[in-house]
Amino acid sequence: MADLIVLADGYARDGGDDSRVGSSVSLIRDGDAAVIVDPGLVRSRAAILDPLSQAGLRAEDVTDVVISHHHPDHTLNVALFPNARLEDHWAWYRDDLWVSREAEGFAVSPNVTLMETPGHTAQDISTVVRTDDGIVVCTHLWWMADGPAEDPYAPDPRLVHDNRARVLDLQPALIVPGHGPAFAITADTPR
Repeated sequence: MADLIVLADGYARDGGDDSRVGSSVSLIRDGDAAVIVDPGLVRSRAAILDPLSQAGLRAEDVTDVVISHHHPDHTLNVALFPNARLEDHWAWYRDDLWVSREAEGFAVSPNVTLMETPGHTAQDISTVVRTDDGIVVCTHLWWMADGPAEDPYAPDPRLVHDNRARVLDLQPALIVPGHGPAFAITADTPR
């Protein structure tokens, strides 16, 4: 089974002219694979690289980077990982190679697969990780544990709810949301 470590808890703080947003950034180790999910905006690159180093890895050791969608707050730091294959909603890339593929069911590694979950954007994907403690899903279907119940940027809000239901059908032990600490599903979790 894979191991998942959240390297940086995301956040979204509306402060008018001084708004701050940080992406939840995760490391998944699965055999020879070292996968980073959503290396976007963080207070400094050290917020990603220091915990990665504490986990015994260098940026050059990362084999794959998955981005949930193409917004800069989830993609800004993808180039920190020079040897990684980049995964998105319709292809994977390395150097000048572009390999088109469906995201749904794509195996990044034996215990890490992608799931097409449009909602926040039409191209959203979620990363499904099988761990000894159960399934963990890295997704932007939730910004944080309490929602928002309705994504203010969703082009089709119905898709958010439909894909939350698909993720919940997996009975995940944890959700790593786009902009907050990992959480377990409760009765209060927005559906």
